[in-house]
Amino acid sequence: MFDQRRKKFVEQMGGGVAVFRSAPEYIRNNDAHYKYRQDSDFYYLTGFAEPNCVAVFAPEHPEHQYILFVRPRDPERETWDGKRAGVEGAVSQYGADIAYSIDEIDTILPKYIKNTDQLYYAIGNNPEFDPKIIDLIVSLRRKGRLGEFAPSTITDTGKIVHEMRLIKSSEEIELMKKANYVSFQAHIEAMKATKPGMYEFEVESVIDNQFKKHGANAPAYNSIVGTGANATILHYVENNAQLKDGDLLLIDAGAECDFYAGDITRTFPVNGKFTKAQKDVYEVVLESQLEAIKMVKPGTRFVDVHNRAVEVLTEGMVKIGLLKGNVQDLIKDETYKKFYMHKTGHWLGMDVHDVGKYFTNNSESRPLEAGMVLTVEPGLYINENTEGVPSEYLGIGIRIEDDILVTETGSYNLSAAVPKQVAEIESLMAR
Repeated sequence: MFDQRRKKFVEQMGGGVAVFRSAPEYIRNNDAHYKYRQDSDFYYLTGFAEPNCVAVFAPEHPEHQYILFVRPRDPERETWDGKRAGVEGAVSQYGADIAYSIDEIDTILPKYIKNTDQLYYAIGNNPEFDPKIIDLIVSLRRKGRLGEFAPSTITDTGKIVHEMRLIKSSEEIELMKKANYVSFQAHIEAMKATKPGMYEFEVESVIDNQFKKHGANAPAYNSIVGTGANATILHYVENNAQLKDGDLLLIDAGAECDFYAGDITRTFPVNGKFTKAQKDVYEVVLESQLEAIKMVKPGTRFVDVHNRAVEVLTEGMVKIGLLKGNVQDLIKDETYKKFYMHKTGHWLGMDVHDVGKYFTNNSESRPLEAGMVLTVEPGLYINENTEGVPSEYLGIGIRIEDDILVTETGSYNLSAAVPKQVAEIESLMAR
């Protein structure tokens, strides 16, 4: 799989040299690091998960088209930090034509970059490594009288690799199914465990336990577990409030499995039974999501999915009394943004907000294609201090999110197994 990706990437380069730097390690506090996670682009092409390494692609080099700079084997450090592939393993296990110690990069990397006109490198992704690339180019410019020259053009590697990542292969789709399966288990167990008097962090611990139990590497992002008015905060992550009888609980959580993310949101009553007001708002959001999902198919513009969700949400808000006026005027004037202020979805893949363009080069919304995966996640957020709305709706925050694969003939909901119909949720929690 990785070899096929590299071949496709090199073909689209059409010459030049590409350089990828691994993700840096980050200090959490003092000498303790955060758990390491490789850069998505780097892993996508190499399958190499170790830190402090560089990948180089030189399709025009007579011998070495794929080069890795890696940490050398070191028995003492491996005793502390775990085994390394080393220079030999980079070739035998990871397919490099040749590998060097990362300590040699200053002297060897210029040999691959010199006398090439085009350099592919993502400036800004790794600020600590950027100066090395800049210094290398400046140094090569000074050697013009020696018959050497520096690249005259630097192109972001994302121009190629991000478009590759946007269309998922069959292997990637299987990994995303796995991530959604693990995420499904976590959401189900969280619903079953939730009851008044618990704290948000207790529910989060159920989610984390299920992620680990079913083999996830980690959460794909910081889980949102927001009860009551906390659910009206889009990126609420404190997760420390007590769950009260009569409130709703919004959970936005997804597992990462083998570098691929799930991203699911469900909202349900803490005591297992929706009030009439909660059900009114919930049904509006649910209808909006179902109608938006129907839009997902090849040829539909990305923005069309959002526009359909906004249309149904606005109609529903007028119906239950959250908004007053003509639906089309409320949409045109963006009055709906008082309660729905975000887009209806985003790309999903190795990153929870995955890479790939949303607009064409003509600045038009991009048509969907088979192999893309996107979230569909409308919501309504009624701040508890909002004026001019029925009091029973104050403090209600609801979002429903699923992960949708675009197929050749339509779409496939990767997270459909997580209940979202009112009757399904109440039945599950009653049991």
